[in-house]
Amino acid sequence: MKRIKLLAIISVITLLTGKISSQNVTKVILQPGEKVWAGVVFDGHLMPFSMDYSIDLFGKNKSNQVQPLLMTSKGQYIWSEEPFKFEVTKKEIIITDRFNKVVTGVSGKTLAEVQRFVSNKYFKASGLIPDSLMFTAPQYNTWIELNYHHNQADILKYAKAIIDNGMPPGVFMIDDTWQEDYGLWDFHPGRFPNPKEMIKQLHSMGFKVMLWICPFVSADQKLIYFNLKNKNAFLKEKSKKDATWESSQNPIMISWWNGVSAELDFSSPEAVNWFNAQLDRLVKDYGVDGFKFDAADFHFYPENSISKGNISPNRQSEIFAELGLRFPFNEYRACWKMGGHPLVQRLHDKSHSWEDLQVLIPQIVVQGLSGYPFCCPDMIGGGMLGTFEKNGGLNQDLVVRSAQCQALMPMMQFSVAPWRVLDSIHLAAVKNAVKLRTKFVPLIMKLAKEAARTGEPIVKNMEFVFPGQGYDIINNQFMLGDNVLVTPMLEDKSVRNVILPKGKWKADDGKVYEGGKSYEITVLLNRLPYFQKIK
Repeated sequence: MKRIKLLAIISVITLLTGKISSQNVTKVILQPGEKVWAGVVFDGHLMPFSMDYSIDLFGKNKSNQVQPLLMTSKGQYIWSEEPFKFEVTKKEIIITDRFNKVVTGVSGKTLAEVQRFVSNKYFKASGLIPDSLMFTAPQYNTWIELNYHHNQADILKYAKAIIDNGMPPGVFMIDDTWQEDYGLWDFHPGRFPNPKEMIKQLHSMGFKVMLWICPFVSADQKLIYFNLKNKNAFLKEKSKKDATWESSQNPIMISWWNGVSAELDFSSPEAVNWFNAQLDRLVKDYGVDGFKFDAADFHFYPENSISKGNISPNRQSEIFAELGLRFPFNEYRACWKMGGHPLVQRLHDKSHSWEDLQVLIPQIVVQGLSGYPFCCPDMIGGGMLGTFEKNGGLNQDLVVRSAQCQALMPMMQFSVAPWRVLDSIHLAAVKNAVKLRTKFVPLIMKLAKEAARTGEPIVKNMEFVFPGQGYDIINNQFMLGDNVLVTPMLEDKSVRNVILPKGKWKADDGKVYEGGKSYEITVLLNRLPYFQKIK
């Protein structure tokens, strides 16, 4: 009997963006015990779904990457080139398809088999990876240390402190407020007297330099604003229901976390050309190596806006991501349908809490399943400013456990300076995690290159590697490749349970364990436990 049954393909009439259109509703049957994962990274910790879940992917990315994809532990898949709405229950998946583009099917009998199939068919791996330095050394972002006060002196001070405290140089990300204004993408002359010399010094220390950038333009920058307005490079305000792009005159002003700005319309060649010219100028004039591309979340393209190409919010975000393909040093947080490409995909901003530490693994897993294997699990210890101002509410153990959790993931990124907020014991534990990562860099690079060739995740859940053995709901340990099981401490404890699949496993402390069992192990502050399968 076929495992996919189309119980209903119901044509319904609905009011959508001012037009009458037909929607198809398709129901896909789930077998008892069949588990479901979806390409919604923000909700990875809810997967495989154990309770009813629903989302409309049109205009909604929940601050992170999304992929129009569902897969099950029994080999079923759902894919669409356009956004759709779906609901997952214990018995079925209900798909509402406004664009009539959804495809369902079965390939293989496991999560791994179906992921390999959809990856090859719908988001084939490009064969390329981001620059290797993104993987081989820690990344350092200036956000927590400098927040909205970026300046040349403190940037060089932070970089020098990295080296002085025995940390290896890597990618150095200069975050928001290096620029004069949003849209005026040049170093602020008062705070950066000689930015070219600054970047030259950072390069001499062994760093590569990335700059934060976004698709917004401040209306206060009159010359830039009116130049782009006259070129029809902005998203326009839809004054009435039947308004067209041609009849709409004014750029829509978008409220975002740093104020109210006009937004580039990436369906306009004028916007794309202008934005690319800004990036190229920064590379040429200052020696910048790449960019942290922020924003372009779907909700910044609201229903009362209209674009030249009349494209969806999802497609706007997708084009923004395509712009980063020219730079081996790149980073994205919001993304749509860019699986298989050599883009670094960061998890959404995390708070300084054990709860947010515990979602890293399942969210990284969903990134990999969705075709985003080159992933970064946000900033070590969290990326929220309030936690680290005057050390308010800081938990030193949590910073250490966060560093350990990231140490054997594809990338690890610092922002808060650990030498500023940690005592000598906790700082030593963080540096030990960085040192341990160095040992695994050859494996991480091997897996990254395999991911670029095959589309297979670097970080895998246990169900992917050991299907049908009851490991589908385990979200507190992960596989690095197929033979290294990583079991970081994710709670404010010193003992944790570890589940080992069948076979023999050698732990980081040299002890050999018989698999097919669970064990209670002691995890002191300086330990990141991992187990290597003995062949």
